[in-house]
Amino acid sequence: MSKQPAFPGLRNAMKKKVTRREQFLAEMDAVVPWSRLLALIAPHYPKVGPKGGRPPMPLETMLRVYFLQNWYALSDPMAEETLYDSEAMRRFAGIELGDDRIPDETTILNFRHLLERHGLTEAIFVDVNAHLADKGITLRSGTLVDATIIDAPSSTKNKAKARDPEMSSTKKGNDWYFGMKAHIGVDAESGVTHSLDTSTAKVHDSQVWDERLHGDETSVWADKGYVSAEREAAFTGPDKVWGVMRKASKGSDLHPVDAQINRIIAMVRAKVEHPFRVIKRQFGHVKTRYRGLAKNRAQLFTLFALGNLFVVRRSLMA
Repeated sequence: MSKQPAFPGLRNAMKKKVTRREQFLAEMDAVVPWSRLLALIAPHYPKVGPKGGRPPMPLETMLRVYFLQNWYALSDPMAEETLYDSEAMRRFAGIELGDDRIPDETTILNFRHLLERHGLTEAIFVDVNAHLADKGITLRSGTLVDATIIDAPSSTKNKAKARDPEMSSTKKGNDWYFGMKAHIGVDAESGVTHSLDTSTAKVHDSQVWDERLHGDETSVWADKGYVSAEREAAFTGPDKVWGVMRKASKGSDLHPVDAQINRIIAMVRAKVEHPFRVIKRQFGHVKTRYRGLAKNRAQLFTLFALGNLFVVRRSLMA
């Protein structure tokens, strides 16, 4: 004898175990500044015209679906399918199966394009950081600078029969990588990413420096790729710390004192890896999703904004 199907809301109320996905979504729901982000996007979001017509999906629903895409590395078609499959995601998006429309992949794509077209993902990044500052999570005295490679598909088995022309190759150690780079400046105390830029992979890390600093640092921390006598001389002053790792002269070994200094610097700058870990491991963003730098750059601003909220969520919820 077949069982009587339960109503989704009743089934959820009877469930005893809270899954990791539900816990994660509950935490992020609590820390995302929904009202200010919705106010940021609302002027650009389509409205019902004077002649009527089909009303657009609610803005908050679309923003929530967009964030789900970024948290779970979902393509537009997969985002639509996952909303049908996952009760936790529907509940987060405010969708009741059978009562509300679930946005299809075209609607999801159009919303993403709207954000890209109006530069709203960068604005989201800025607004999230402003929200954190309002909550007392402000920039302190030190900045950690680093960059990471985001791999891009190198296959030519696509419609254009070519690799993405805006991506490039670079060598790291003995390995070659094809893709782009994300360059960040991170607050040394809170771990919040306060600045972000992107480039093709072949651009050397040290070429993107000044834009990563907020200007009020008393200390900067970075790896050997950022060594610069000119920058070090410009940063020297009372109570200032140049925390860029020491590099041995060509053909000689690193002095033991410099080796000890490098160990100290490495302990401080380890925190710069946390935002990258969140983006790549927690959110699963290990490869570029789109062709071209512009779309991938736009997504990275969203990812790092959400990453900042994730990094400090415990403090925000305390």
